[in-house]
Amino acid sequence: MFWLYAFVSAALTSQVNAAAVSGKASSFAGSTSTFQFPPADVTATASLGDSFFPDASEVGFAGPTPTGDEAESVATAPAVAPVKGYFPLVRPDTSDKKGHAFDVVKSWANLSPMQSVQSFGLVNATEQIPEGCKINQVFLLHRHGARYPTSGSSPETFATDIHSAAGNGTLTATGPLEFLNTWTYKLGAELLTPFGREQLFNLGVGFRVKYGDLLKNFTGLPVWRTTSEARMVDSALHFAAGFFGVQSYQSSYRQIIEIEEDGFNSTLVPWSQCPNAENAIYELGHDATSAWNKVYLIDAQKRFSQYLPGFNLTIQDVAGMQALCPYETVALGYSAFCDLFTEEEWKGFAYGIDLDFWYGDGPGNPAVSAQGIGWVQELVSRLTKTRITTFDTTLNGSIVGSNVTFPLDQPIYVDASHDTVISAVLPAMNFTFFAAGGPLPLDHIPESQTYKVQEISPFASRLVGQVLSCPASDTPTHIRWLLNDGVLPQTGIQGCGYDPNGLCDFDTFVAGMKQRIDEVDFVFDCYANYSLTLQNDTITNGQFPQ
Repeated sequence: MFWLYAFVSAALTSQVNAAAVSGKASSFAGSTSTFQFPPADVTATASLGDSFFPDASEVGFAGPTPTGDEAESVATAPAVAPVKGYFPLVRPDTSDKKGHAFDVVKSWANLSPMQSVQSFGLVNATEQIPEGCKINQVFLLHRHGARYPTSGSSPETFATDIHSAAGNGTLTATGPLEFLNTWTYKLGAELLTPFGREQLFNLGVGFRVKYGDLLKNFTGLPVWRTTSEARMVDSALHFAAGFFGVQSYQSSYRQIIEIEEDGFNSTLVPWSQCPNAENAIYELGHDATSAWNKVYLIDAQKRFSQYLPGFNLTIQDVAGMQALCPYETVALGYSAFCDLFTEEEWKGFAYGIDLDFWYGDGPGNPAVSAQGIGWVQELVSRLTKTRITTFDTTLNGSIVGSNVTFPLDQPIYVDASHDTVISAVLPAMNFTFFAAGGPLPLDHIPESQTYKVQEISPFASRLVGQVLSCPASDTPTHIRWLLNDGVLPQTGIQGCGYDPNGLCDFDTFVAGMKQRIDEVDFVFDCYANYSLTLQNDTITNGQFPQ
């Protein structure tokens, strides 16, 4: 039987009082056309054992069913296939360079479908494990798949304004915007799209092909984690269905579901446990993006205004129009908003989200390492098979204190989370590659930029830790990390140094993570009375300067 665990006593296990962060009021327009399937007055058969629709096991006649051996392509194949496409989405164009090699989809930042990153500076390193090494254990921290927009975000605000103008008869769109006269908003809010479900199913299939041989080392069922939001549970289930197969996944593993709500501790959703980090998102990240929007969208605002006589088109409206391109594409397969914008404007769109993440969910947020450090504590616990006994960060003692809900002997660990958690874990672990060049400027895109959200936290992004033995044995000697299939340099981690394959000595890495745990002052960074502005924010490690 497929087991679900939901824990509600989370906040009580932390020694730090979690402060609830109030959400912004939503101006949710809602889809102007909706459809529910199955229809409300139609139900499926009462059971799979119904005489007309029996279960496959009751029908029989399955034909030959001998199983084969498990795959481990990261060790056995000469190369590992990268993720390149995004079928069945239609690749959009730009307004100025039709048919140009520029791929608009790669400029959607965290709204881009995950595609394999070729390199994070280690040009000869690949996902395939180094020759002579053996894969002993693997860790996966992945994001959910493509979803509808966040409630109250700019696409919904723009839709509200447009539909209001259409309703009172003041909308007369012309030229390239003429389609707005009959356009309707068809997006829901925050749920996975069909394409998003495909992404996670494919991730599960790919992970089984790459690391399936490690299943032989389990002595019980895998215990994997997700959070309670609908898109998170949906993502976890589709991953499991891809990994185990739709006929067997419900009986092949156990799924932890951690409560995603203010007042509940979870390292997979550490929002409310660190109020200073949340404040920085609005006071630094969103402000940085707003400032940049006024730089790169001013020409688009003037260009579009001539086609909307009588409509007060603001910069925020134009930003909403541009965001509708990725959201409609991942939900509906195509968007008429995409080719309204130039190549430079799409580069500007990506950079605006890069700014938002850098200052709000990345190295420029003074408390983001504190947000991510709880997951690092769990990582060390799993690597050393040592039970956590001190709960002074985002840890949930009800979960990590139990061998049932937090086993320490798994060869495969899978955690489903969010884009901003992955972006917080990276500085918490001190991966300094992304901080090269210092804080991102607000008035131009730097040529040497290494912090690109499309490579860090796209839809269905994945951070993978490979625990290896080199030479091959049953005792781990090394560890390395891959982000969206690109090998990460570990030079920022104490003692690791440069390695062309991204390897670090296992014991040295563990010591480096323990040092990071000691360095990150969770209580101060999350709760101290300090303030920063975009003008004096020079932070590059996600910690307030001590």
